[in-house]
Amino acid sequence: MSKIRILLADDHEVVRSGLASMLGEYEDMQVIHEVASGEQAYQQYSEMEPDVLVIDMTMPGIGGLEAVRRICGRYGDARVIMFSMHENVTLAMQAMSAGAMGYLSKSGDSREIVLAIRQVLSGKSYLSADMAQKIALQSVSGNEDPTQRLTAREFEVFRLLAEGLSLSNVAKQLNLESKTVANYQTILKNKLGFSTSAEMVRLAIKYGVISSH
Repeated sequence: MSKIRILLADDHEVVRSGLASMLGEYEDMQVIHEVASGEQAYQQYSEMEPDVLVIDMTMPGIGGLEAVRRICGRYGDARVIMFSMHENVTLAMQAMSAGAMGYLSKSGDSREIVLAIRQVLSGKSYLSADMAQKIALQSVSGNEDPTQRLTAREFEVFRLLAEGLSLSNVAKQLNLESKTVANYQTILKNKLGFSTSAEMVRLAIKYGVISSH
């Protein structure tokens, strides 16, 4: 029986090794490589073309969301699961719109990731039950989150600026021109309705894009 070849991307070695040893207990799974950044995830995905990529949302460098956007943009049939410590509807929706087929919270049951891997491999998307419920509740309540209207690239620029990075640092991290990032900042101001950095940070905290501590 051929094994499911899995690439793991997480900047915490403890998380990676724990996940790798847990997945290694299943006869149909094999972790073929582990990486610690979005850039490495993109590079190794291109070289190894794994069956499934399990990737953390927040990592140094381009980050999980941008890595997923690049990978799914280049490989239309990529099977990607976002594995995040953020139980957040906005981030889950952004991950899915960037191309991820699954979104799991790190605080969930470890066996859930096995279920998710098998499900995305068969071409179906996977959301943990609590996340699916949160998304359903939000759409029913009609409390619209304006950050969900952002493209994956706009969202990543928003997140990095809200975390306090300068325009030039955001540009360096996302491999863009500073002028392009400044243009994105203008688009964000128009779409989200903030005018100062403090308002932008408040918005980002309100919608769980960054944490308040």
